[in-house]
Amino acid sequence: MAKRTWTAWPRVLTAVTLAVCGSGLSVTAMLPHDDVPRSLPVAASISGSGSTAQKGAMDAWRAEFRRLNPELRVDYRANGSGAGIRDFIAGATAFAGSDVAMRPGEQASADRRCGGRAVHLPMVVGPIALAYNLPSVPDLKLSPTTVTGIFSGRITRWDAPEIAADNRGRRLPYSRIRLFHRSDDSGTTHNFTTYLKAAGGWPNEPARKWTGAGRGVAGSAGITEAIRQARDSIGYVEYGFASDVWLRTAAVRNASGQFVALSPQSATRALEGARVVDENGGPVVKIDYLTKAKGAYPIILVTYEITCSNEPDSLVRTFLRYTASGAGQSYLSLYGYAPLPPDLLARVRAQLGVTG
Repeated sequence: MAKRTWTAWPRVLTAVTLAVCGSGLSVTAMLPHDDVPRSLPVAASISGSGSTAQKGAMDAWRAEFRRLNPELRVDYRANGSGAGIRDFIAGATAFAGSDVAMRPGEQASADRRCGGRAVHLPMVVGPIALAYNLPSVPDLKLSPTTVTGIFSGRITRWDAPEIAADNRGRRLPYSRIRLFHRSDDSGTTHNFTTYLKAAGGWPNEPARKWTGAGRGVAGSAGITEAIRQARDSIGYVEYGFASDVWLRTAAVRNASGQFVALSPQSATRALEGARVVDENGGPVVKIDYLTKAKGAYPIILVTYEITCSNEPDSLVRTFLRYTASGAGQSYLSLYGYAPLPPDLLARVRAQLGVTG
């Protein structure tokens, strides 16, 4: 096993031995106190689960964190926001990834699991793409009410008048729309239906379980593959998944009347009108889906890392300090995400005890 000098990590190392019980942490070599040489090799791991939306970011973070710290390993299972919250509450993981803040009952259970306060730390901005497979229409445009009509099952054909009105001068195919949605308990679904409720008149309350039309598929990877294989199809999925397999994504009309193509930059602009409030033990982002910011793509989500606040020096906190660092945030756009805006990032770092 590779050796490392631990001079810069004294508090982290001691904390690893203290955060074992009920934290999703396993340690294969016990840590010395400060009077023991720092060169002792240590192998420790933590596990997390939850949001599929952040899988690309999490995979990149974990790999780089392991490269920088060969003795430390972070595992992550992308099994959906709801499952991640349940895993965390059960004490099976050290942290959960969720695209929506916990419900009051979940928060209370998570607090009991922590023996203190469970906190939400926003870490990833992820655009939700309307990915589609329509070879004859390379630049599809959709307004919020049209999107709602499609996903509620009211609009069933690609040449419907509503779609034609959004795509004037474009010849649309005379074919039925093949519609896909998430079948699992999904934060992406909650964020997508929250957007539809605010901007498009969605008839149901936003929820992590789908209540519209179409065929259910588990996970973001499953949605992506279903659209890729099915001609005349459309579904909602995080941008990173769609871009990985070169799926086309629709431009969406924002509240200023502008059809905006999806990109990390246009997603970041959508956060300009967002409010950040202190809720659930950390900064929670209230997205303005009716933003009129120029060039803003309006369908976005924020993924939170949920962990215990009373473990300030645990390995999970060390990992999250890395994800919130300049290095951790700098290459998110390469994976289809947007970095946190500077003011929000400063609040997250303060919550993690990062100074300077």
